[in-house]
Amino acid sequence: MVTDQPGYEHLIQFLTEHLALFTEDGTALADGKPIGVLLEERIAEQIITLCTQHTALEMNHRSMIIREVDGIMYDFQEVLSSVLEKKATAEQAELINEIALLIKNLFDSAVARLLD
Repeated sequence: MVTDQPGYEHLIQFLTEHLALFTEDGTALADGKPIGVLLEERIAEQIITLCTQHTALEMNHRSMIIREVDGIMYDFQEVLSSVLEKKATAEQAELINEIALLIKNLFDSAVARLLD
């Protein structure tokens, strides 16, 4: 659905191009959330929004999306494994938000193809 598309490869490449941001020290966010938690929350928020916006999605489509998101989380956790427990900085949170939005865009496109 998404992980086998060129857009996903570009997203992984985008993340790896910005890995240095995750190794830099900075001031942690006031809420003190670790990078891994923030990543999970932002992606989950976008997927909930996706499912809310696309009311025509059937249960099997939603299940397919959840399986894909699990795979995406696994990939991202592998790439960021050394920093997942580190408290996120504002810059890291901004990049995570951008990545979550890009993931939603990938799914929006996939859902549009699916429902056509």
